[in-house]
Amino acid sequence: MESYLLDWANLLLRWAHVITAIAWIGSSFYFVLLDNSLSAPEHDDLKRKGVDGEMWAVHGGGFYHSNKYMVAPRWRALPENLHWSYWESYSTWLTGFALFTVLYLFNAGTFLVDKSVFDWSPAAAIAASLGFLVAFWIVYDLICRAFGQGERGDLVVGLCVAAFVVFASWLACQLFAGRAAFLLVGAMLATAMSANVFFWIIPGQRKVIAQLRAGESPDPIHGRRGKQRSVHNTYFTLPVIVAMLSNHYGWLTQGPNNWIVLVLLMAAGALIRHSFVARHKAHVQGRRPPWEHAIGGTALLVGLAIWLAPAPPSAEQQAAARAAAAAPAGYAQVRAVIDQRCLTCHNAAVQQKNVALHTPELLQRHAQAVYQQTSVLKLMPLNNATQITDAERELVRRWFESGAPVH
Repeated sequence: MESYLLDWANLLLRWAHVITAIAWIGSSFYFVLLDNSLSAPEHDDLKRKGVDGEMWAVHGGGFYHSNKYMVAPRWRALPENLHWSYWESYSTWLTGFALFTVLYLFNAGTFLVDKSVFDWSPAAAIAASLGFLVAFWIVYDLICRAFGQGERGDLVVGLCVAAFVVFASWLACQLFAGRAAFLLVGAMLATAMSANVFFWIIPGQRKVIAQLRAGESPDPIHGRRGKQRSVHNTYFTLPVIVAMLSNHYGWLTQGPNNWIVLVLLMAAGALIRHSFVARHKAHVQGRRPPWEHAIGGTALLVGLAIWLAPAPPSAEQQAAARAAAAAPAGYAQVRAVIDQRCLTCHNAAVQQKNVALHTPELLQRHAQAVYQQTSVLKLMPLNNATQITDAERELVRRWFESGAPVH
């Protein structure tokens, strides 16, 4: 029953996390597009009102006219009813951390720890994973404070943060199971994104509004800082998403150089995101869209696909595979594999994902899931904790494709 309830918690939290992330990322993408698509107002009435930029758009059968005031409108007092974009960020982080707790921290010995990578206790792994989230934010924030306001500050901050992300990716992959390491790096960046909103963007906006309503001239530092952190968030977005998604693919997370794979995936996402950000500006300025950044990101992905492609089998391996394929795969053979490799987590007492395999009937009921997870996706056993071999995965495949007999 406990496993069943955890599965429900996993489903509902994942659902809520995806919904809130769509809301946050969608609004972020829209405001970045809006900021980079604004043009100077043409009509005198807009200029008199203090409009600094405008954009016309068509959507859903109607036309929209967006105006941006860098400080405040001149033609009216600041309205009381202001829309704030921050609960999308907070809800995304809260649901994501809750999901991380239910899935990874609650089962740290299974999901966080891979003894072939680093042999330590689940408690130590939990403490270190939480430390990653906190430490990255502290270092990232110090980098922004120290270098963000100087000459070429954005470039210096970008290079320093990129170097620190590379280091954190390497360190995570030296300490945690590959799947957990990829997810943890994504969570680390997502924590910084939400912390930017909580500690800098929203407080800065509140101070500006308070100064305006008090009849004071707002300090421009708040706008500059908020804009800087907002830009960082938009470049973190695609790296975070790909880090979160990649942990579902064992061939990405379990290789000896998995940290390089993670870094290249995130770099590709950042390049592609930059291409779209720059495209918005180019469209307004009448220039050619700079697709070379997207091309560079795509080339990175193609290079990764080539690098990670499995080596073609030798003539001896092909002959052995043909001989194995011709031989029947009976229940007794598969039963021996299941007992040795799978029953640790799928037995009468422990039923991870509500799957038990200790009887012929249960194995037949879950045959398709066993085939998919072990032979197709190669995600199970998790982190290959029980050291299943490729030959055994092939045996499961032949057994399933022959009708999954259990007698």
